[in-house]
Amino acid sequence: MSSSVSRKPLALGAGVLAAALLLGYASYTATRPDAPSSGSSSVADVSADPRSGAYSELEKLARRDAKDPLAIGRADAPVVMVEYADFQCGYCGKFARDTEPELVKKYVEDGTLRIEWRNFPIFGEPSESAARAAWAAGQQGRFWQFHAAAYAEGAKELGFGKDRLTVLAREAGVGDLDRFARDLDSDAARRAVTKDQEEAYGLGATSTPSFLINGRPVAGAQPMQTFTEAIEAAKESAGEGGR
Repeated sequence: MSSSVSRKPLALGAGVLAAALLLGYASYTATRPDAPSSGSSSVADVSADPRSGAYSELEKLARRDAKDPLAIGRADAPVVMVEYADFQCGYCGKFARDTEPELVKKYVEDGTLRIEWRNFPIFGEPSESAARAAWAAGQQGRFWQFHAAAYAEGAKELGFGKDRLTVLAREAGVGDLDRFARDLDSDAARRAVTKDQEEAYGLGATSTPSFLINGRPVAGAQPMQTFTEAIEAAKESAGEGGR
């Protein structure tokens, strides 16, 4: 993890910052960098209350950039889920394989939900490299395909060395692998990853995965029901607000 990454809190009100800290605290014991990996746990040992408040300051972190290659769903969707994740995180992988596809099918495809990915590498240089590679794949419109390849069952056990990242890019259908290699090692990639890291650390997040659903913090790889309830509540609230 780069020591240059800022961990200063965002300029939020004290109450909002306290709520945002749940992103890190609630799931820290299950996903902290020095925790032993557990292949038997189905979800992080955390709790998240979908009825808890959403915060307008946190909702503003949704970028809603229609050209963002690291996002899926309509830019004007009533609900935006910002996801902070690491490609070496086992719980992130479980969410990516088991829950995210269901959310895409149920909510993204009908225009309700937009998912915005934030690279939040917390497990050292391999995570940093994978994050830059994912960004590089996105420059050729293949981020989500790379995301699927990197989170496939058993993928992280093979590591994220340079040769392995090229294999994943090829699996993802990245057309120009020379450009991919250049983009991966570029200053632009490092700036993009650092920007996402600073945003997450500024929220008080210390572990992955962490989420904001229209400004509502949800910590850990929660069951589908938790996300469904949070998205439905956010959708209802957005409707009342006349979005």
